[in-house]
Amino acid sequence: MRVGSATDGLTPISVAERPRGANLTQWLGLGAIAAAAVGADQLTKHIVSSKLHLDEQVHVVGPFWIHHVQNSGIAFGLFASATPIVIVLTGLAVAWMLWFFARSGARHPVLPVALGLVIGGSLANLLDRVRIGHVTDFLDLRFWPAFNLADSFIVVGVLVLLVTLLASDREPRRPRRHVESPLTRS
Repeated sequence: MRVGSATDGLTPISVAERPRGANLTQWLGLGAIAAAAVGADQLTKHIVSSKLHLDEQVHVVGPFWIHHVQNSGIAFGLFASATPIVIVLTGLAVAWMLWFFARSGARHPVLPVALGLVIGGSLANLLDRVRIGHVTDFLDLRFWPAFNLADSFIVVGVLVLLVTLLASDREPRRPRRHVESPLTRS
C-alpha cells in the first residue's frame, strides 16, 4: 500500500481546494474602481463639454491638446453608424466580465483592479452612448485619434490583465546549483 494515496494509487487522499470565485472584499474593490473610473470619466467629459464648443481645442503642452470631439463609433471611429449594435455588444462584454469575475475573482489579487478599470471604462462610454448617442473625446496627441479617460482606463486595465497573465504563466525559476570549477577548489 502506498502512503499518501488511495488504494488504487491514483486518487489523492485529500485535496486542497482554493475558492476561485470573488469574495465580498474583491467585489467591493471591483465596484469601487469601476465607480471611480465612471465618475472621473463623466466629470472630465462634462467639464470639456461645458467649457469648449464642439471642435474647439486648447493646446496644453508639446503634442498634447484638449480637443472637444464626438465619436458615435468605437475605437478609431469604427462602427460610427451602428450605435445600437455597439450598445448591445458593450453590454454583453460587461456582463461576460462580471460573470468571469464572479467565477474567477480570487485567482489573482490584481484582477479586481484590472477588470474594475475595464468595466468602469466600458460602462462610462456605454452610459454616454445610451444617454446622448455618442461619446465625448478630448485627449488629443495629434498623432493618434482623440480619446477620453474611459478609453484610457480600458487600455490600462487590459494591459494589466495581459502582464498579469503572462507573468503568472511563466514557470517559476529553479534555484541555480553552485558548481565548483576545478580552479576554485582548494
